[in-house]
Amino acid sequence: MREGRITDRKRFPLRAASRSLASHRRAGVSRGPTLDNVSLVALKDLQAAAGLLRGVAVRTPLLPVAGLSDATGVDAYVKPEMLQRCGAFKFRGAYNYVANMDAKVRANGVIAPSSGNHAQAVALAAKLFSVPCTVVMPTNVTAPKRAGCERLGAKVELAGTTTAERMDRAIEISKATGGTLVPPYDDPLIIAGQGTAGLEIADDLADIGTVLVPVGGGGLSAGVATAIKLRAPNARTVGVEPAHAPKLTEARKAGKPVRISKADSIADGLLAVQIGTLNFEHHAKYLDDVVTVSDDSIRRGMRFLLDRAKLVAEPSGAITIAALLDGTVKAKGRTVAVLSGGNVEWAGIREHLSGDAA
Repeated sequence: MREGRITDRKRFPLRAASRSLASHRRAGVSRGPTLDNVSLVALKDLQAAAGLLRGVAVRTPLLPVAGLSDATGVDAYVKPEMLQRCGAFKFRGAYNYVANMDAKVRANGVIAPSSGNHAQAVALAAKLFSVPCTVVMPTNVTAPKRAGCERLGAKVELAGTTTAERMDRAIEISKATGGTLVPPYDDPLIIAGQGTAGLEIADDLADIGTVLVPVGGGGLSAGVATAIKLRAPNARTVGVEPAHAPKLTEARKAGKPVRISKADSIADGLLAVQIGTLNFEHHAKYLDDVVTVSDDSIRRGMRFLLDRAKLVAEPSGAITIAALLDGTVKAKGRTVAVLSGGNVEWAGIREHLSGDAA
């Protein structure tokens, strides 16, 4: 049996890609790479991704934070993915996906429907392989986010304000150009790429007790939880999501991914309305718990990181610190909080923290 495979097919039907990607392919969208006969990402898939990323991605350090240790009563560390290329973990998965593409297919270009971090990550991966890249961003995208993609050589197209509108336009572009849609999270190669952050944690820290990771669409949380459990099976893995965007919490209640009616939070990188299908299957096997925290707690987490650790975290990145500081997660043993990124503008920092009295 392949390592990490779920055996309860009635409860967790296995898929190599999400329903949405399957529908795109039926619509004539160029097909990207996949892992052979994938059920769940295995240790060898994580190690293969790590090999491709070696010397390309930043191997972010594991930093002890004395103030966090004092607050939690355990040895506490952070994994600062704001130090990653493009300022967030997304580059790991995007590069792994693009690197695994057939060279002839890759030459037709890649497409990323995204409002921010995924777009920049795919743009950088495309630049490194010298292939065309188009990113489809919302009409209300901020100037810095658009400029970041353009600096990396991507062509920026604007389409509506919703994920669905961006995806529809991306599909049109794929049909017209033969370019390949790079999925943001619901794909084994993306999960394996993001999971390399978990491998690094396991390599850098012995006797891990608890690992906290943000939950958006599920790429990072699925990848890190998988890597930690395969390397340190006694460690506790905890996903953290906004109180008003509880897509994984609701999926666990239902026993399958479900679409929530609304997602609202200052943590704009965690506002997927449905957890990825393949991601959910990884969570079911490797994630011990999922919790939610308020925006006020996230603000306090951002301020704590700025004041005590001298790290600038976007709200989505600070959510794990929030869960520790407000007591939502009781840390046990050596504890690591994954900080997913730091792509927040100065105006955003002032806006988020102006009303915080922490």
